[in-house]
Amino acid sequence: MSLGLLGRLLIILLLTVVVEFSASTLLYERASELSLQEDEAHRLAEHLVVARKLLDERPPPERPRIARELVTDRYVVGWTVTPPSRSSFRPQLASMQRQIVAWEPDLARSKLQLRLPPLQDGSSVHGALRLADGSWLTFQMKEALDGGWKLSVGRVLRAFVPALLLLVFSGLLIRSTIAPLRTLMRAARLVGLGTRVPVKEAGSPEVRSLIHAFNEMQDRIHDLLESRTQALASVSHDLRTPLARLQLRIDEVADDALREELVDDVAEMNDMITSLLAFYGGQADPEKPALTDLAVLTSTLVERCADRGFDATYRGPDHLEMTLRSSAIRRAISNLIENALHYGGCAHVTLDKTATEIVLRVEDNGPGIPEDKLADVLEPFTRLDDARARNTGGLGLGLAIVARVVGAEKGVLTLANRPEGGLRATITLNA
Repeated sequence: MSLGLLGRLLIILLLTVVVEFSASTLLYERASELSLQEDEAHRLAEHLVVARKLLDERPPPERPRIARELVTDRYVVGWTVTPPSRSSFRPQLASMQRQIVAWEPDLARSKLQLRLPPLQDGSSVHGALRLADGSWLTFQMKEALDGGWKLSVGRVLRAFVPALLLLVFSGLLIRSTIAPLRTLMRAARLVGLGTRVPVKEAGSPEVRSLIHAFNEMQDRIHDLLESRTQALASVSHDLRTPLARLQLRIDEVADDALREELVDDVAEMNDMITSLLAFYGGQADPEKPALTDLAVLTSTLVERCADRGFDATYRGPDHLEMTLRSSAIRRAISNLIENALHYGGCAHVTLDKTATEIVLRVEDNGPGIPEDKLADVLEPFTRLDDARARNTGGLGLGLAIVARVVGAEKGVLTLANRPEGGLRATITLNA
């Protein structure tokens, strides 16, 4: 029968309690084996015999004073009518008690008792013995036990080591129990990025059920993405066919102005279709990262625009190789340059590399974007009244495509208005 997650955690807690109980019991039993140095045992036995004799000879009202006078730099002596409880004198220090009685056998008749105090009360040994009238002499040793081993330090270490081992052992068990959840978490981050990441069903029944449901959900999501991409491809093909026929008919239009307007409309419709495919089909993009010279790619795009008569400049290194999806990043940079040229009148591109990051900036001299709209223009199908953040195709997908491409490269796209006027689009990638 498989244990659930709750059952496994309960077993781990049970093991913790069992080990802790066993360690405490062992310490309890070992306490009875503690012993004193022989000279210390002799000295304590003599002191107890003298203190018992003096207290027995004095009436009860004088005994507290006599007890205070018996206090030395090694022992603290007290007197009480109330007998000590049995629980307060556990564990019994049997070995130590035998040492003391061996020096003064008469102490055995006085029901000598010794105990270790709680850790917070110090490292000394406490004890008591019964007087002739039934009252009790109490005492406390100020010195450590034999071998120079401090009792408090020894007890703390003996208790701490099992607790530390228990903590490590419990941590390993819990880590093993939740390992399938960590695997599931890593797989969840990859859902919808183009590849299926099936997760092996393991762990408790609850976790296995969760992983099974996740795998089914992942299959449904990827089937939906693939269906959507195929549908878009089919629609784009069907749309481009009449556009191609329309393009042929435009050539027969005699009016030059009308023919030019029709050509622009057909080109815009083609760009719309291309943008839709790039945006909705990007999640299933089969392109794999490859070593690419980002400097050459960027400078080539800028030079093409300059050759067409636009105000486009490039400043940066001649070569800068890094691993990325070259086709996707080319489209992203091209979108930024085209936006800058179309709405800002120019495109000044800079490429810099530091020890930790690569920064590509595209700046223009246009009207910029209202501050409260800078985040909105990164959303798909967003258009501004000033017609500033639209892609060439007119669907408002240009910057959304750039943001998606840069995100796939673990980078960040940011937009900011320049103090001197215009917009600055910045792509930041890890070096």
